[in-house]
Amino acid sequence: MGQFAVYYWRAVFTGMASLPISSRVLEAAQVQEESICGNDFEKFASLLTFTPELKETKSGLGMVKAYYTMVQSAESLFAKFSPMMAGWAEKERVLCARIAAVYVDRRLESNLVQAASIRSL
Repeated sequence: MGQFAVYYWRAVFTGMASLPISSRVLEAAQVQEESICGNDFEKFASLLTFTPELKETKSGLGMVKAYYTMVQSAESLFAKFSPMMAGWAEKERVLCARIAAVYVDRRLESNLVQAASIRSL
């Protein structure tokens, strides 16, 4: 059962990272989509704090940030001994950065829709 949960979580994680990122989010982070790297996670995560959630839902980067921190820790511990580990860790950190960018994009879009609906009242 636990293995299924891990595979499911990984599929959701990867699917989210594969979603398109709008040019306005990339521009705000001063990043080109084709050159997103693991270090860009912090840029996107900080952008998320500048896009407050207007709805009552609790969506955030909690799990993604925890995974990012775990991967970063694993990289700092084992990358010296294994170049493969450094490559894996960077791929995972890029995945986290892309997910953070998608979160920012979704929240921004949601806020724009909500603001438009308020204006139409």
